[in-house]
Amino acid sequence: MRTTAASQRVLGLYGELGELGLIVGSSGNVSMRVKEGMAITPSGASPNNKRRLDMAHIALDGTALNDATPSSEWAMHAAIYQAHGEAKCIVHTHADSCTALACLNLALPAFHYLVVQFGGEDVRCAPYVTFGTPELAAVAAEAIRDRSACLLANHGMITYGRNADEALARAVLLESLCRQYLLARSAGMPRLLTSEEMAAAKQRFKTYGPARRGSEESGW
Repeated sequence: MRTTAASQRVLGLYGELGELGLIVGSSGNVSMRVKEGMAITPSGASPNNKRRLDMAHIALDGTALNDATPSSEWAMHAAIYQAHGEAKCIVHTHADSCTALACLNLALPAFHYLVVQFGGEDVRCAPYVTFGTPELAAVAAEAIRDRSACLLANHGMITYGRNADEALARAVLLESLCRQYLLARSAGMPRLLTSEEMAAAKQRFKTYGPARRGSEESGW
């Protein structure tokens, strides 16, 4: 994807997340893979001032490609891009329900069949590590291994997609499922689906919805 196009799509996605209430103030960041590395929202940014933002462009090793200062979480984004070739866009937020569950240091279990949409029987919770550090990047990359999302203990959530629309949809779905799980736990302990039931749901999704068209899913 051309750098200018990536910047505009990141800016648009950032605004959408703000309008949905998934990013409040400067408590989140968005990036998109480009050929030279990534375009990422700058440090201290807010969706409220997105029209005045200059996207930061950096290589995946942190080398600056323009004058904008990248988000303090750039290393977490870079680690996920390096580990997941299919990741083209990353969303990190402190959305309320995701963060509430993460503050309990709990994974999102198989309480609902839609959890399988993230690639497995749960959405893991990475252990707490100080924000903006290489250590956080490492634990996030491990927690999201063979998944498309994870929670970050006492912090928030992160998800990726093959394009901006998919990354956004996954962020919205994760927040919804975390909210439903917390509601269910407030009334009791939810019954968890078995591995067989989750496998059946995964199989069912292979024929659910419109047929995929490879080139449109790449985000490039």
